[in-house]
Amino acid sequence: MRISVKIRLFSSLFMLVLILLVNTSIYYLFHTISLDREFEDLSTQTHEIVQTLKENPDISTNDMLKAFLPQEGMIRVIDKDGSDIVRVKRAGDYGSLPSKYVTSESKSVISRSDEPDFAMVSKPIIWKDGSVVTIQVYKHLTGHTSTMERLLFVLAVASVIILIPTIVAGVFLSRFIVRPIRELTAAMKENTTYGNWKKINEDDQSKDELYDMKVTFNRMIDHLRENFERQEMFVSDASHELKTPISIVKSYSQLMKRRGSDNPDLLVESTQAIESQADRMQKLVEQMLLLARNKDREVYEPFDIVELCQSTAETFKEAYDRNIFFSTTADNLQVKGSYDQLQQVVYILMDNAVKYSQDAVKLTVSQDVRHAEVKVHDNGPGIPEIEQEKIFDRFYRIDKSRSRETGGTGLGLSIARTIVEAHEGILTVSSVPGKGTVFRIQLPVSQKG
Repeated sequence: MRISVKIRLFSSLFMLVLILLVNTSIYYLFHTISLDREFEDLSTQTHEIVQTLKENPDISTNDMLKAFLPQEGMIRVIDKDGSDIVRVKRAGDYGSLPSKYVTSESKSVISRSDEPDFAMVSKPIIWKDGSVVTIQVYKHLTGHTSTMERLLFVLAVASVIILIPTIVAGVFLSRFIVRPIRELTAAMKENTTYGNWKKINEDDQSKDELYDMKVTFNRMIDHLRENFERQEMFVSDASHELKTPISIVKSYSQLMKRRGSDNPDLLVESTQAIESQADRMQKLVEQMLLLARNKDREVYEPFDIVELCQSTAETFKEAYDRNIFFSTTADNLQVKGSYDQLQQVVYILMDNAVKYSQDAVKLTVSQDVRHAEVKVHDNGPGIPEIEQEKIFDRFYRIDKSRSRETGGTGLGLSIARTIVEAHEGILTVSSVPGKGTVFRIQLPVSQKG
């Protein structure tokens, strides 16, 4: 069953039940009030009859009772044996009405299947001979029944009048609710079938939950499209990066096959080239795997970032035989994270500084109130301002030919930023062409417990 049908059915049934409950309550309340009024009038009339009989013993009983006889009813006097002493009535069949001798005042409703009910009031009185008899006054409730029938008709008509707008309102409500759901379903079907990344219209002033659903769906589509495009770009770039070393390896292999046995120098050259390209492919694959692993956060523990940077500076100084200057404003600076991952970040920045600069490289550590700051400063050719944000994109190179010579893959800085952001930090760059480049890492300081 469609949700629109459910909404219409539920709203209509709910209103129908509510109307039935309200109308039933009104009907029975009015019925009770009207019937009580009838009995009240009949009891008053019976009391007047009794008083009149007491005050006028010489007047004919029949004549007196006829004077008090209801328009549609009967008055009877019953002795102790249940026999009628006196009975006066209007034209009609009243003989079948039940009678009963009572010693206390009572009232009751006598129901008849083929005509309106009768109201009966019974009251004991002292008769002329001193015996106790019962006087019973009957009234045909034709007026009451007619009134109740009219009330029932009015309530039925009112129920229909109320129910029709409810059904119409349910139709409009179901359309209002279902329309964005249908738009959402249609957009999802089109996206899955044709890959159009279709979004739904957000032009809604109500700002309700349906509007929030539209906004959330559109944001999800933007997020999926962005990730899909990044994935396509990543696969395309990775394929492009692997294509070159594979072609080189294949070319040297074919060359070795044709001429390697007769030319030892060519064999050595080819072997070295193949080994170099194999190392390049291995490094590329390792960095791609590192990017994938960094999506899963490791268990972070506090450690001294000063010790990490100092150790890295000494390693590069010995490995490259270069002037690497390390300085710090704090002897011990604790940050919370993965030691190996953040060491990889510093390695990437230091490796770039050494490759693209022939002068000294500076590595500094400082602290403000809430952050530890690591800077890597080189005196290389610098990075144009328009290129500074692009260098963090995967496989992006400013100078492709020089990156080939230095063995770069274009993944290092992307890996570094990914790791830093996973540690709730910031990696930025500032550079002036011809004067050098500064990479700055900001990490939250670990709170001492």
